[in-house]
Amino acid sequence: MLEIKLRQSGNCIILDLCGRIDVDSANLVEVVGQCVRDGYVDILCNLEDIQVVDYMGISVVVIAYKEVVNHQGRMKFVNIPAQLRSVFAISGMDRVIEIYVSEDLALNSFKEDKIIENIKKMQLRRRFKRLPIDLKIELKSNRDSSPDCLKAEIFNLSAIGAFIFGCGKFKLQDEVTLKMKLAPKPEVLELEARVVWVPDRGVQPHEYPGIGVEFSNLSAQNQQKLIEFIDRNISFSSSD
Repeated sequence: MLEIKLRQSGNCIILDLCGRIDVDSANLVEVVGQCVRDGYVDILCNLEDIQVVDYMGISVVVIAYKEVVNHQGRMKFVNIPAQLRSVFAISGMDRVIEIYVSEDLALNSFKEDKIIENIKKMQLRRRFKRLPIDLKIELKSNRDSSPDCLKAEIFNLSAIGAFIFGCGKFKLQDEVTLKMKLAPKPEVLELEARVVWVPDRGVQPHEYPGIGVEFSNLSAQNQQKLIEFIDRNISFSSSD
């Protein structure tokens, strides 16, 4: 049976794997799933003590890998024994996953990814205007089975995200759904988003309780509606 020990380095979880990765290794998927649910989406698998990886084991790795990617995370691999690399090569996995020869190199790659990601986000934000506004919305947690929606307000809106005031129940990485009307159109726009910022009450009392969200799974059509609404209101404000 596959043995798994967990370590943590910064925001990264390291899984030290020992034994075989095969059809009986569903615990890898379970452990990775729990890490993701706990908010850890940077995962490094150390295969130094793995003796066998068969083709069913590759399927297990693929399932775990997809679980991380589907939550906007990264799964990387280190110390794959030489005798096992052919399995990853024949299956084509070596063209999909990132493999490192040392733990330090792998951990540094996560940090480099974050730097690049932040640069890209800054560049993306500069492409879109931000609209200060008081817009009433309904907000609901995607994990909460209750049908109740929280009444809140958007104070700052762009085509990629928003700052929402009046909600203190959410934490980082929570997934939510927003419902809003972009006047003068009567239709209700429903958007999925992920919490990327929670103000500190002691440091940012004027923003508390509130959250910064980044829209996810945003269709081009809905993003265009946001852009048109923002441009229309910015133009209106400028003409006053």
